Order: sequence, then C-alpha cells, then structure tokens
Amino acid sequence: MKIALFLLLALAASAVNAATKIEGLRIWPAPDHTRLVLDTEGAVDHNVFSLSGPSRLVIDLKNASMTTDFSKVDLSGSPIQRIRSAPRNGTDLRVVLDLKTDIKPRSFVLEPNQQYGHRLVVDLIDEAGSRSEKEASPTVTQNSAGKRDIVIVVDAGHGGEDPGAIGPRGTREKDVVLKMAKTLAELINKQPGYTAKLTRTGDYYIGLRNRTILARKHNADLFVSVHADAFRTPQPSGASVFALSQRGATSETARWLAQSENRSDLIGGAGGLSLEGRDEMLAGVLLDLSMTASINASLGVGSSVLGKLGGVAKLHKPGVEQAAFAVLKSPDIPSILVEAGFISNPKEEKNLASEWYREKLARAMMGGISDYFRRSPPPGTLLAWQKENGRDGGRVSHYRIQSGDTLSGVARENQTTVSELMRFNEMNDDRVMVGQTIRIPSS
Repeated sequence: MKIALFLLLALAASAVNAATKIEGLRIWPAPDHTRLVLDTEGAVDHNVFSLSGPSRLVIDLKNASMTTDFSKVDLSGSPIQRIRSAPRNGTDLRVVLDLKTDIKPRSFVLEPNQQYGHRLVVDLIDEAGSRSEKEASPTVTQNSAGKRDIVIVVDAGHGGEDPGAIGPRGTREKDVVLKMAKTLAELINKQPGYTAKLTRTGDYYIGLRNRTILARKHNADLFVSVHADAFRTPQPSGASVFALSQRGATSETARWLAQSENRSDLIGGAGGLSLEGRDEMLAGVLLDLSMTASINASLGVGSSVLGKLGGVAKLHKPGVEQAAFAVLKSPDIPSILVEAGFISNPKEEKNLASEWYREKLARAMMGGISDYFRRSPPPGTLLAWQKENGRDGGRVSHYRIQSGDTLSGVARENQTTVSELMRFNEMNDDRVMVGQTIRIPSS
C-alpha cells in the first residue's frame, strides 16, 4: 500500500514538474501592432517586460522548454530583428526579442479553439506610429462645390490569429471575407461619387471596437462588415444581412454616455453629432435620436443590399435581421453586417472559395448600396447635387473606365449593349480611355 502511494505521489510530482513545451511561433504584422503567438503544450505562466539601449522585449516562461526553432520564423514586416532563447533557473525559459524600435507590450493567454491549441499572445504595439498605415488626418472627399464622395468603410471580419469559421474542406472565413471586401472596395472606388476604405488590408486582427473607430476616422457614411456564417450542422445555407437591434442600441447609448472619450469621438464625426457641454438628459436624448436614425438608415441600406443578394444567391431569411453585434454599434454611422453564406455548408464553402462567386456577391452588395444612396444621398455629396439639380433624374449610374476595360465588357456587366452605351454617351466609336467616365442607363 505504501509503495503504491509512493508511486502515485511520484507520478503526480513528475506531472507537476514536467516542462510545458513551446511547440511553435507565429507572427502577424499589422499597421499599428505586431502579434506574436507562442503555441504551448498547455497553459503557461509568463512575465513580459521591456529593456532599452538597445530595445528588447523579454518573455519569461515558467517551467517551459523549447521544441521549435525560432530562427526559421519570418520576421519581415515586423519590428523584430532577431529572436533568442535560453534556459533560465534550470526549469524556466527566457525568450528575448531584439527590436528595431521601442514598442509597448501587451500579453494574454488563449484557450484552445477549432484550429489552435493553448497559446500565449504578445502584442507589440507601435505607439509612435512609425509603421502605421493610418492617415494623419480624416478622409476628406469634399470640394468647394459641395460634391464630396460618399465614404464607405468595408470591414473584413476576423483576421490573423482569429480565423473565424472554418469549412469542412478547411476554408477559413478570414481569407474569404478579406478577398470579398477587397473586391467590394474596388467596385466602390470605380463608381464616381464614392470612396472606399478597408479596415484591414492583410491577414491581421483588429479589435471590434477599433473597426468602428476607423470608420469614424474616415468620416464614413456607411460601414459594411463582411462575414461568412457557420452552424454546428452542415444543412443551413443562404446569405443574411444584419443591422443593430434596438436592445443593442439601448445598451450602447448607456456605454457612450458613461465614457467621456466616446463623447469626444463623436464631436465632428460623420453624423455631426456633438455631446460636448450637454447635460445628461439632453445628451441621452440626442444620442437616442442619432442611434434611431442610424438604425433606420441601416435597415434601409440593408434591405436594398439583401434584395440584390437575393437575385444572385439563396437567402437565409427574407428580411434584414437585427442583433447586437459589436461592430454595428456606432451611434452616428449607418452600419450593416453581411453574412455572405454558410461556410459550414459544403456547397456554399465551395462557392465562397471561388473568385467568380465572391465577385458576384460583391457586385450585388455594390448594387444595393448604389440603389440606396441614389434614393437617399447624404447632403453635400455628388449624388445629392445630381439629384437636386435633376441630373439624370436618378435614372442612370456612372462608371469610370479602368485599365483593361472594354466597352463590350462594361455593357455585359451592366446588362446593356455596346450600341446603347454609344448612343447614350454620344460616342462615335467603341473606344474608351482609362479615367473616362461614361453614363450607364438603368435596366
């Protein structure tokens, strides 16, 4: 009995003292930070601190050992020059990052998910903005004639360490929606009177709140977040469009009123809403009015987008749904979330992985956005000026010729004929030049 008890205690002590293996390392460079992820065999205690002269970041891991080679990690695009590691205190591991510049570290651990096991995440935050792609000033698309562009911020969901949903064939949501978001942004930028901005341009993660902050920095007239849905069974299918729910709006109003930085964010924002100098009751009323107007506009543009999506794909629900998604909670910017389909459905996964299908969905989204803003253009925009002055009577759209375009290709994409385009634009032949804007008759 004593021998058995001794063996059990010995095994328990061995399990406690067994070093946690560091099995891999990944780096995700983003414009304003770099995320370093250590794959660990199990949960690990750690400590992170910075050193200067030269700049270094030290990561101490308790009771840990190495089973991977850091020298093979691609450091391009990151502030890291070199990664070193060595045992410490007999059982611990010290990892040192030699840095090109000073950074602010932030670390946390993540539990296993569908794709990865235990992880230690260290964010290297670029406070100086030396690597950031963010603009020094807000997006300005206004001219003296009051014909500014409509600004649409297109948000590709997930990214970096967050793959989003994963289809049965391994297709990752983050990859599909980034490609679709880029296609949609290109279509928007081709339309005269529109400017598109992307929240992320590569495979990195942006916090949900930061996505709406980016929209505000760009003075967005519309925020469109692109996702691909998933369910625990493969049967559900179809595209969906979401706007913010009233319940989500109520909780968000309280949050914005409670945080002073939110008030300052709203001053001079896209909707011109200002809470500065207002008492609590009046501020609450103003914010409720702004939130209600944004939700109504979101439902309007969402309905228009859903109608166009229904012409090219199956719909999961016949109407715009409402939910308390964090990325939709901007009180002064109409915001919609488009679920392009169920990546958990084998057929839709295959479709979403194909360029032709993603482009078809992006064109449908663009069509819905264009139809909505032709009916309800924001004041001071080119589209508002055209509507007020009776130009085209809201019955035509415009297209800016891009490199590689032909008149026959433009006609085919807009379901018209070359002869009709030539007649409508008073053209003597079918030659077009890059940068030329032509008028497209409505179908």
